[in-house]
Amino acid sequence: MKRLLILSLIILMVTACKKDQAKSENKVSEKETAIKYPNDVIPFMDKWKILLGDGTRSDSLVKFQKDNFFYVQTDDVADWVVYKTPNSGITSRTSSNTRTELGEKRHWIPEEGGKLTGTLKVMHVSTTGDANAASSYSVVIGQIHSDEGHENEPLKIYYKKFPGHTKGSVFWNYEINTEGDNIGRFDYSTAVWGHDFSVVGKNPTDFPLEPENGIELGEEFSYEVNVHEGIMYLTFTSENHETVKFVKSLVKSEFTTRAQVPDQVKRVYANREKGGGVEREIAYAGEINYFKQGAYNQANAKSTNSEVYGGDINKQYENGSYAEVWFKEATVGKSTKPLE
Repeated sequence: MKRLLILSLIILMVTACKKDQAKSENKVSEKETAIKYPNDVIPFMDKWKILLGDGTRSDSLVKFQKDNFFYVQTDDVADWVVYKTPNSGITSRTSSNTRTELGEKRHWIPEEGGKLTGTLKVMHVSTTGDANAASSYSVVIGQIHSDEGHENEPLKIYYKKFPGHTKGSVFWNYEINTEGDNIGRFDYSTAVWGHDFSVVGKNPTDFPLEPENGIELGEEFSYEVNVHEGIMYLTFTSENHETVKFVKSLVKSEFTTRAQVPDQVKRVYANREKGGGVEREIAYAGEINYFKQGAYNQANAKSTNSEVYGGDINKQYENGSYAEVWFKEATVGKSTKPLE
């Protein structure tokens, strides 16, 4: 009888322990389920790798996030993927600018093409820098980047807002694929809403006039980049602005002689080594390219005199020396034939 009682107690204790363990495992499982990853919001993350502003890299973005750099934020409208990066951190070998930015795994030549879309809002750009430096107070939110030759950038889509202004500018830059060496490369800028890249202050503390048709921080807009059979088709849309479209060949240059270099370029690159070159006739034809998307911060201590607080990322975040971009929707894939 005594042995039977002891055995019954042992069975009860084992059963209770298993129940407690099951409850604990369920709590862990529920906690894991509650985490919302960027790929839960925008499912195309398996097509990308990423570099974060602190130097973290990852080639696998399914169930990947990192606080203060790449994560999900929810507001009254939707879930958003947040890309955040300081003015100073660890960046790529070809740039002085930090980024929390996706890099497309698939590479393609312009003749083959590809398509990238994004619906986003810029929440913050650096509030420190020199007003007469063209890259100050700006962030690149989408790119086409070459992966051979000079590794130049046939497309960079910017958002820029000067301190004290309510509205900022959206514009895109085309970087020539230079003939010969790359010393004379330059960007030619085209305004979408607001100013283009060349509109700057007269001195480090002087701001130009605020753009009347600009985009505010937190205001949603979209872009589509469709490279089809060597031609780049750009479309920009916003609820409160007129839709704007552009067409640009990536396989035939319009900058092959000094006479074709625009006045804008001569102004922006005056007294610099860069900006004196011309482009090869076939531009980026046959050259391997890929898309990039996220927050590529253009503010840094070297070229824009932006404050970096000794590289302390927390201090930069606390004092406005960072860029932050939220994406609600995005796609990447093959090009589509443009509508007539």
